[in-house]
Amino acid sequence: MADRTTQDTTRDIIQNTSHDTLRDGDGIRTFPFPVDLSVLGVGMQVGAMSPDRTWHEDAPLERVHRIDFHIVMLFDDGPVTHMVDFAEYRATAGDLLWIRPGQVHRFSRTTEYRGTVLTMQPGFLPRATVEATGLYHYDLPPLLRPDAPQLAGLRAALAQLGREYEDTATLPIGLHTSVLRHSLTAFLLRLSHLATSSAEAAGGRTDTTFTLFRDAVEQGFATSHSVSAYADALGYSRRTLVRAVRAATGETPKGFIDKRVILEAKRLLAHTSLPIGRVGAAVGFPDAANFSKFFHLHTGTTPVAFRAELR
Repeated sequence: MADRTTQDTTRDIIQNTSHDTLRDGDGIRTFPFPVDLSVLGVGMQVGAMSPDRTWHEDAPLERVHRIDFHIVMLFDDGPVTHMVDFAEYRATAGDLLWIRPGQVHRFSRTTEYRGTVLTMQPGFLPRATVEATGLYHYDLPPLLRPDAPQLAGLRAALAQLGREYEDTATLPIGLHTSVLRHSLTAFLLRLSHLATSSAEAAGGRTDTTFTLFRDAVEQGFATSHSVSAYADALGYSRRTLVRAVRAATGETPKGFIDKRVILEAKRLLAHTSLPIGRVGAAVGFPDAANFSKFFHLHTGTTPVAFRAELR
């Protein structure tokens, strides 16, 4: 699917799809949306977080794992510490945590989670809605802290979505699904606005130059690490690109590219048993030694040691 470019490198590795798991050549599993657990088999779920909730019948929740669907958690209690892409986020009452497909994460003790959880299968919403809601903007912060009016609007939209999800008696399945899509879109538009405004408040408003660069890096980081190549492809001077990226993120373009490469390498090291050389090749380093040097430079540890810490 064209909107899921951040997963393309991993999807090239993952093969042999079954109905409930995806496996790569080493037999490593990723966890797709659990359609069998949703009401009427639609491509979303919404309900209460509680100790007896089945998040996924096979997923190792308290270990690092990868999902292939969206999770949005609205917390009624806390604090809860949740790891997303190797960063720890501390959420409390009124906070939301948005985890996107392909991100690795880890739950704390599931008994600590109180509130409402929404899960959504990629492809459930049409392309126009996906673009309008920024579903695959991986640079947006996972942890969101709405103010009181924003939180009230999000709670109301999520409650309405929950009522529509549970109401399976008043509409045929086709109309029921259409209503769910509309209600879900209303909630996600609010959520996307909160995520975008939070990112702008934290790092300054991003301009078109940075947005185009960010999207180009998301599509090309596995094969191109050259700032000049991105500048040429986008039609900007290197100086213009440096100014735009620094204004938006506080980083250099090279630092932004390297950070994205390291993130994907960490995902592959944590989630797969691919040899180190293949992990390096997947993020643009044909030579395993060069990849190990690059990884150590940016993380202070080796790929082997990083993987060992998570196993």
